[in-house]
Amino acid sequence: MKKPVLYVLFIAAGLIAGFVIAAVLYLTTGFSLFGGKPEVPSFSVNTGNQELVKLAMGAAEDIKNNDFQALSQIVHPELGVVFSPYATITLSTNKCFLAEQIAAFGTDTKSYVWGVHTGSGEPIELTVADYFAQFVFDRDYTVAPIIGINHTIRSGNALENITDVFPDVKYVDFYIPGTERDSAGNCDWSSLRLGFEVYEGSLRLTVIVHNEWAE
Repeated sequence: MKKPVLYVLFIAAGLIAGFVIAAVLYLTTGFSLFGGKPEVPSFSVNTGNQELVKLAMGAAEDIKNNDFQALSQIVHPELGVVFSPYATITLSTNKCFLAEQIAAFGTDTKSYVWGVHTGSGEPIELTVADYFAQFVFDRDYTVAPIIGINHTIRSGNALENITDVFPDVKYVDFYIPGTERDSAGNCDWSSLRLGFEVYEGSLRLTVIVHNEWAE
């Protein structure tokens, strides 16, 4: 075989190998030899979870902005939303509101019993505004640095039973790490967990859980 032909074959083989390596790098790590690493979100979301994450992040923004009209639009039309002040959901004591009731939260000044305080067992009797301030949006979860998708980032000493009470739930856990630690090793971490179930082919909000270390 003549040398010019060998040179062409070597060059062709090198180019093919280069493209194969570039393709493998891009598919496995997202890194491109030709344009650097593309922009990606701070957490990865597979195709099946895109609707879930979009809804959860939108709901968190609605809660932050006290836009209860917007929030009510994604509430499950039949089940409503259960509000649990702690990780352990107790349907017999936790408050449940339908979409039209949530839409009126902005002007609702009545006090409700939302559950019981862990430890003391005393009723949690608060207005909507006070409950949201203490047991829903006590921190800005729209900027939570860690987000769990159908996964609880951290548990305290309360029973985690969201998937037991809502077997078909899909949820997002907005987790904010603690800043202080006491002698027992407990710290002031907390999370907001938004759970959804499918209704007529679309995800609808069914449960809002607040999670933190509880005595």
